[in-house]
Amino acid sequence: MPQLPAPVEGTVAENVAYGPGLRGARVDVARLLEHAGLDASFAERRPARLSVGEQQRVMLARALALEPEVLLLDEPTAALDESSRGGVERTLAQLAAEGRASMVLVTHERAQADRLADRVITLSNGRVSG
Repeated sequence: MPQLPAPVEGTVAENVAYGPGLRGARVDVARLLEHAGLDASFAERRPARLSVGEQQRVMLARALALEPEVLLLDEPTAALDESSRGGVERTLAQLAAEGRASMVLVTHERAQADRLADRVITLSNGRVSG
């Protein structure tokens, strides 16, 4: 999941179904949106009309649609306001608690790493600790 949302043309539903659609698979868009903290009513909306926080949740639903064993999250809340950041963090924490996927989270916020991670590795001046 990128730092900034990168939706494809189309509706939210088309964005969520994009990856599985490439291999001919179908997904339950409403369920995936719910897992990402969005109501099913978002499915027919255009991502450009959503807030950045809502778009980021669409990107999370799109990633989850591929049923990954591991999610690689590159500063998933970097462009979000505090409320949106909290919503995305709650969703990620819930996914981790449910064992849906392991996560590798890249963040500049140590507090965020502490909130979301079981293990934290710190890179500083070319040195690794953790």
